Amino acid sequence: MYLFLLALIYIAFISLGLPDSLLGSAWPVIHSELDVPVSYMGIVTMIISGGTIISSLMSDKLTRKFGTKIVTVVSIFLTVIALLGFSYSTGFWMLIVFAVPYGLGAGAIDAALNNYVALHYKAKHMSWLHCFWGIGTIASPFIMSYALENKTWNSGYRIVGFVQLGIALLLLVTLPVWKVNKTEAETANKSVGVFGALKIKGVPFLLIGFFAYCAAEATTMQWASTYFVEVKNISPEKAAGFASLFYIGITVGRFICGFVTDKLGDRKMILIGTGVFICGVLALFIPTDSYLAAFIAFLVIGIGCAPVYPCIIHSTPYNFGTENSGAIIGIQMASAYVGSTFVPPLYGLLGNAISFSIMPAYILFFFVLMIVMVEITFRITAKTRGEK
Repeated sequence: MYLFLLALIYIAFISLGLPDSLLGSAWPVIHSELDVPVSYMGIVTMIISGGTIISSLMSDKLTRKFGTKIVTVVSIFLTVIALLGFSYSTGFWMLIVFAVPYGLGAGAIDAALNNYVALHYKAKHMSWLHCFWGIGTIASPFIMSYALENKTWNSGYRIVGFVQLGIALLLLVTLPVWKVNKTEAETANKSVGVFGALKIKGVPFLLIGFFAYCAAEATTMQWASTYFVEVKNISPEKAAGFASLFYIGITVGRFICGFVTDKLGDRKMILIGTGVFICGVLALFIPTDSYLAAFIAFLVIGIGCAPVYPCIIHSTPYNFGTENSGAIIGIQMASAYVGSTFVPPLYGLLGNAISFSIMPAYILFFFVLMIVMVEITFRITAKTRGEK
């Protein structure tokens, strides 16, 4: 039952990844068919992000009241409503309406499941959990590509919506399995709350670090294709394929990390990932018109990012106590979405004003900020525990 529940959680994280890369894949067709400017995708993503931030901040309170299993199942059903709503949308205003449950569902799943795995499973499972998120993000563009070639973008959303519905029904009928890890940690203690969590030593530094990491990750994800077109003069068609290099690197990297994380520990894995990331960024600084160095660089950058997110999350109960982890991880998710929502557009503005070739320096700045803040966090919490 223990392993069966773990398998269900992995599947749930595929459901979290499925919608994440869908809008970007379909938007070139959506904005044309709905007759809205291409920039309007930002409106949709901002509403989705707003929903994820709200539900992330509420996740600890909801989890303590209803339990992780109920929050997860209800949240996935919310994303089903959103995806099927998108699939029947014939006007931009409909996308706005269904973006609300889209974001609310995603944020709650993310925070609740991350905290649950951090409390009940080893670090390797956290890495593999986020590897399955990567599988979801890789699968969606292929589904949408098939739909665009054979049907319409609405069909792509409908296919993913029905896949998501299948996952939601599977989790619904297997709710009793969650009893295998039944513990008082989720519900017995009173929640420290958002403001209480912010007063805990080390938490503000951790939030800045997590914000910075997600800023770098999201900028790389969203602008890799543009970098290849504007800086390396590659055709948009080929650049779209190269944009998947980061997703492949981060997914494969997390699969590999799962085999060594328990042995090395979260802190060392974050340091190793930072070192690999810097190697990838340095490859982008190589002054050459060839795209080969950039091709390898984005793959390496993805591998470097692989251990950081899951290891920061998994170390939260250890650093701050199991009684505080739910509230802190909820705030971490909110800070993550703030970073991934507002920092990538800033790069776009700077790229237009200066040059898109500033990407390596831009993402390096945020990654360095991340490792400095996370190291300060680890040192503060070590002193709190009486360690050297």
